Amino acid sequence: MQDYLVFSEEVQQARAAGIPLVALESTIISHGMPYPENLETAKGVEAIIAQQGAMPATIAIIGGKIQIGLSEAQMEFLATEKNIVKASRRDLPIILSKKLHASTTVAATMICAARADIRVFVTGGIGGVHRHAERTFDISADLQEFAQTPVVVVSAGAKAILDLKLTMEYLETMGVPVLGYQTNELPAFYTRTSGIPLENRVETPEEIANIVRAKWQFGLDGGVMVANPIPSEFSMNPETMNAAIDAALAQAENHGIEGKALTPFLLDYIKQVTGGESLRANIALIKHNAEIGAKIAVALHRA
Repeated sequence: MQDYLVFSEEVQQARAAGIPLVALESTIISHGMPYPENLETAKGVEAIIAQQGAMPATIAIIGGKIQIGLSEAQMEFLATEKNIVKASRRDLPIILSKKLHASTTVAATMICAARADIRVFVTGGIGGVHRHAERTFDISADLQEFAQTPVVVVSAGAKAILDLKLTMEYLETMGVPVLGYQTNELPAFYTRTSGIPLENRVETPEEIANIVRAKWQFGLDGGVMVANPIPSEFSMNPETMNAAIDAALAQAENHGIEGKALTPFLLDYIKQVTGGESLRANIALIKHNAEIGAKIAVALHRA
C-alpha cells in the first residue's frame, strides 16, 4: 500500500496528533463544476471541516499516486487540466499502473479513504440507479461500494437525475443503512423532498457515531449513508427541477451520451436551464454536508 498512498504533510501531522480526518472526493473539482467555482468550493469545503475540529483530506490520483490531501497547486491542476480521468473502482489498477492523473468518484474515494484508515467521507450526492436502468443496466458502482467498504458517506441523497426509488431499493437489498439526518424523507439533492420515506431518522452526529460503531463492532461489512438535506433557503422547486432533468435526459438521449459522460453532461445542462441556480444549490449542499461530516468524524473519534 505504501507504493501507492501519499499523505500530504498536513494530513500526516493530523494523523500523528490524533485529529479526526474527513475524506473528500476530487471529481467535484475536475468534472462536477466549472472553473473557478470548482476550486473555490473545494477550498471552502476544506475550511469548513477544519473549523469543526477535523482535518480535510481531499483525495485524487496524481501520476499514479493516490494523494491523501492535496496542495493548492494540485487542486489548481485538477481544476484546470482538461485530461483528468474520472476514476471508479474498475479504473484504479489501470490508472495506478499507467501513472495517470485522475479524480476519484464516490466509489473510488471510499476505497482510497478506507485504505488510508479514514472512516468519514463527505460528498455532494451519491450515484445510483439511472432512470430506464431496466433497459440500459446503468447502475453506479457507488452502490456496490457501500455494500463492502466501511466508510460513512455524508451526502444530500442521491443525485436527482437518478431513479431515487430504485436506488433506495438497491441499497436496501445490499444491506446498507440509510440514516436521515433530521429528516424523515430522502432528500433529492437539489431539493429537500423526494416523496420517499426513510425508516431511520437521526438527530445528532453522536447518534450516527453510535450506529456506525455498532455496525462495525458487530462485524457487519460495508458503509453507512447519511442523507443530509440541502439547507431550506437553497432548496429548489421540485417541479422546476424535474422539468430541467427531463429536458437534460432528452438531450442526452438525442446526442447518444451515456456512461461516464452522462452525469457531467446532465449537471451542466441543468445548470444552463436553471440559470445557474442548480450550481448555487450544489455548492450550498456540499458545504452543509462538510459541516455535518466533520461533526460525525469528531464524534466517532471521541469514542
